[in-house]
Amino acid sequence: MTDAPGPLDDLPGDLMIWVLIVSELLVFGAGLLVFLAVRWTDPAGFATAQDQLHRVGAGVNTLILITSGWLAARGAGAADTGLRPAARWNLVAAAGLGVIFLAIKASEFSDLQDLGISTETHPFFTFYFLLTGFHAAHVLAGVVLLGVLSIRPSPDATENGVAFWHMVDLVWVILFPVIYLVR
Repeated sequence: MTDAPGPLDDLPGDLMIWVLIVSELLVFGAGLLVFLAVRWTDPAGFATAQDQLHRVGAGVNTLILITSGWLAARGAGAADTGLRPAARWNLVAAAGLGVIFLAIKASEFSDLQDLGISTETHPFFTFYFLLTGFHAAHVLAGVVLLGVLSIRPSPDATENGVAFWHMVDLVWVILFPVIYLVR
């Protein structure tokens, strides 16, 4: 007797990677909801603080992560079809773009610090540094993960790693407009 297919059978990757992804999305979502609630109490202060950010750099970082996600997906597809050299190249390129993202983010953090801006400056910056810093930690973890996967890109492991990387992309695509653009 065989089991009937379940609703989760078509998810790419293992169930546990989805438990991780959903839990991470809930943490980021909660942080963004609190950010929006606090912004509602001081829209002018948040707008003034927001003007200190590097919107162009953040926009470039958005394009970098989207491109990186595309390369990671190509890497997963190549791993799935047994094309290890193509999988390896795409995963390394995706990780490399993640490193560039981190360099741009570090530059913005440094510039803000040079202006004397910290988590204590204004509630906006408390949330900015917490949310984007937590995201940067996920980018770093994803870069390491993609690098490790590029050594021996097996289909299942690569699919799980790329699912995590797409979560990192998704979070940034939400953080970018909320923190940098929405007034």
